[in-house]
Amino acid sequence: MYFSPVPAHGRPPGQALRAHTGTLVGDRIWFLGGVDARSCWRGVASFDTESLQWSTIETHGQALPPLRAHTTTLVGDQLYIFGGGDGPTYSNDVWVFDTITHRFSKPHIVTPKASLPPPRRAHTTVLYRHFLVVFGGGNGQAALNDVWALDVSDPSRLTWQEWRTRGDVPQKKGYHTANLVGDKMIVFGGSDGHASFADVHVLNLQTMTWTLVPTEVKHNRLSHTATQVGSYLFVIGGHNGQTYAQDVLLFNLTTLAWESKVPKGVPPPGRGYHVAVLHDARIFISGGYNGVAVFDDLWTLDLGAGAYLPQVTTFEVNEQSDHLRMMSPVPTKNGPSGAGGRI
Repeated sequence: MYFSPVPAHGRPPGQALRAHTGTLVGDRIWFLGGVDARSCWRGVASFDTESLQWSTIETHGQALPPLRAHTTTLVGDQLYIFGGGDGPTYSNDVWVFDTITHRFSKPHIVTPKASLPPPRRAHTTVLYRHFLVVFGGGNGQAALNDVWALDVSDPSRLTWQEWRTRGDVPQKKGYHTANLVGDKMIVFGGSDGHASFADVHVLNLQTMTWTLVPTEVKHNRLSHTATQVGSYLFVIGGHNGQTYAQDVLLFNLTTLAWESKVPKGVPPPGRGYHVAVLHDARIFISGGYNGVAVFDDLWTLDLGAGAYLPQVTTFEVNEQSDHLRMMSPVPTKNGPSGAGGRI
């Protein structure tokens, strides 16, 4: 593995960003929202991972409000944006950005207002079947550990429902990560606004049961990123309870244990609240914050042989014995399984 700065052409969005989102669509990463030291960025930019060219996007339709610590999830050619806010504002709105027409819109939500999820920031969202599954975050007064699902099977009539869970329910938290592996959502780290956490929890989305993964080694992290590459989660940066980390941690999805690797090259400065996106055996790292400065840089972690890690095909949880097991086939040279925790 090798760190290097990206020799990009052009420099949109033209300001440093943290708590923004980056979503891979084809060969392009789409960036929305985020904040520098003073104000939220309200534009849209895309970065071509092949030509290394930035593009500023002229958008149409309704104007997106200032957002940071929101989530952006790809459904077809559209980015579904949920939550976030700025300053004292916390949102539970859903926005849609069409990556073909470059149009923002607010879809029709048929769920009554009293039954909508509470406004929040610093939550996570994964796409499971035809549901956007939202976990945790904070509402300005307290952290949350609830689970909500937005049914996007009919884009003209979106519906929300709260999914009640049982088992080893995680503590209330935000600035954690969530990765989808099969029917399981893996949640790591986060903070309740006071302390950073080191726990790994798995939610079985078929049974709505949480299981705490027992790990011998503990790594406190908040505002980190976790990217699935084959049978590993690559955890980059974040705050470890003492400082903004510069290391790369690997969570082995086969053994359910932590490993540590030291990439070659010059690593980017330690940071949190950044973006990490996997494409073509490279993890692109954008922006973030180190407690003093907000970054406007772009780096890659070239995975090299890491791209040939075995692909996870089965993730089993025996809830009676609280034993977790992941299975993988013989290693192949098929490359990474996808970005953002999808397989």
